[in-house]
Amino acid sequence: MYSSRIIWYSLFLLPPAIAADAAEDYSERRAQMVAQEIEAAGVTHPQVLNAMRSTPRHEFVPTGFRHLAYLDAALPIGDQQTISPPFVVAYMTQELDPQPTDRVLEIGTGSGYQAAVLSPLVSEVYTIEIVGRLGRRAERTLSRLMYKNVHVRVGDGYLGWPEHAPFDKIIVTCSPESVPQPLVDQLKEGGQMIIPVGERYQQNLFRMTKREGKLEQETLRATLFVPMTGTAEQARQVLPDPTRPAIVNGGFEDVLEEGPLPAAWHYLRQARVIDEHQAAPAGRRYLSFANSEPGKASRALQGLALDGRAISQLRFSVQVRGRDLGPGPTPQQQPAAIITYYDQRRAVIDSESLGNWHGTFDWRLESKTLRVPLASREAIVRLGLLGGTGRLDLDEVQLELVFDK
Repeated sequence: MYSSRIIWYSLFLLPPAIAADAAEDYSERRAQMVAQEIEAAGVTHPQVLNAMRSTPRHEFVPTGFRHLAYLDAALPIGDQQTISPPFVVAYMTQELDPQPTDRVLEIGTGSGYQAAVLSPLVSEVYTIEIVGRLGRRAERTLSRLMYKNVHVRVGDGYLGWPEHAPFDKIIVTCSPESVPQPLVDQLKEGGQMIIPVGERYQQNLFRMTKREGKLEQETLRATLFVPMTGTAEQARQVLPDPTRPAIVNGGFEDVLEEGPLPAAWHYLRQARVIDEHQAAPAGRRYLSFANSEPGKASRALQGLALDGRAISQLRFSVQVRGRDLGPGPTPQQQPAAIITYYDQRRAVIDSESLGNWHGTFDWRLESKTLRVPLASREAIVRLGLLGGTGRLDLDEVQLELVFDK
């Protein structure tokens, strides 16, 4: 994905006038990111918002992606890893309820960004970066930017950092199949852990509180994180089958904690499950998106394993209903259902869509036969207004195998 001849720039290497202009531009983009993508999505913790405004995310991504640093998106950082989207970082940090006296263990894949956001909020941050090359780069970046209370270790995140335990809080930004016992052991009694747990593509974000040596869990929302590395990751009991891709909870009948969020769908914006038996084309629930501001995010995502060597075609279908649907400011911002294919490096190969829908219409079935690129190893299904306006209702989202190669 990355050229070995990429030149790495930082502000202090630029002429003073250029550096000042660049710093001001990044500051403005951070402020805009916080207002539009973080506050608007429900993060309210004042100190967390200040940390997001002040942490230079562009310093934690490869040079070629710095122009994208303040978009609310996961970006590749090498070695098949990504830096978490800003909203996810802010949301997890808020749910951790950071206190000035906290000693926090953070486990990440290698960017160092989550540790940097935590730095001004807590007493000490002990971060384990699980990918060696990335972890060493993160350590250099954190040191250069003078995050003096952040301590970096490269290693297996499942093992924790026992010599500095116990920790008041633990935050994990990559997903194990279940909570590793060493992390339970290293959490203080009464302490909290924010962690995504589950199968490779089906995870929930939990708040765990340690009481009498055991964890009590609260489900926060569905999510999608890259897996950990190490022995425990290799010993996963449940693995996805890339030769049998399917949508999970495509009828939106399963919800989290009996609330408006659907199970198995993550990164939702301006979306909620409607429980309306007589109006749903199947079952009793459907997913509804509503937006009146052109360009504003309104979506739901789901990832899946998909091997293009085994599958050449898929049938993509959905029940859809629209009310006053209109486009956003750019041609790409249209109400739609989209599937995007990724190769083994998690680089985008291609996308195909159902839509782009407009106007007002009652429930109808939309379907399309898709040709799967040979290099595909993963895919993400994206639903919603996607920057468009109006109300969009979706149900019975399905992927069906047409034939094997």
